Amino acid sequence: MNGSRATALAPRVAPRVRLRPTLQSDLDYVLTLEQDPQNLPFITPWERTQHEAAIRFPDFRHFIIESGDALQAAGFLILIGCKSQHRSLELKRMVVQHQGQGVGRAALRVAKKVSFDDLGAHRFWLDVKTHNTRARALYDTEGFVVEGVLRESVRVAAGFESLTVMSMLAHEFADRRALSLELPA
Repeated sequence: MNGSRATALAPRVAPRVRLRPTLQSDLDYVLTLEQDPQNLPFITPWERTQHEAAIRFPDFRHFIIESGDALQAAGFLILIGCKSQHRSLELKRMVVQHQGQGVGRAALRVAKKVSFDDLGAHRFWLDVKTHNTRARALYDTEGFVVEGVLRESVRVAAGFESLTVMSMLAHEFADRRALSLELPA
């Protein structure tokens, strides 16, 4: 087998990723990512005060995604429902600075581990703009199941957009972990 083909078939090594709590001093970075023209079509940006509240409010977990050998800021994610009596946590937002490098997938796996192992989730869910096929494919390959579509539920400049609701249950996460598809306990 020639070298280029062997390289193409070699398994991709997941990048080193860690989630750390977002600090007030990180909010300029967070807001810059949200306002990036590449990200705007896929998210509904928040005001600074919404991010400040998410950092302080116990029902939220606001994280900076750090990646690479030096664990540099590589994005952010927000969990909501961390104190829910129903144990249903939402991945409210995940934005990665540089797509296509595996950071989003690695961060999602850490977020699932935090949600199920640390926060005791029974259900971990999200919604994604229906036209965001890249994110939907990621969530699908990471074990999330489509629950339905919230038709034309988000108002945008051109009209309305639909959201696809996806989720994973604790037993599904455990089944995937048994197959070594999730991070170990």
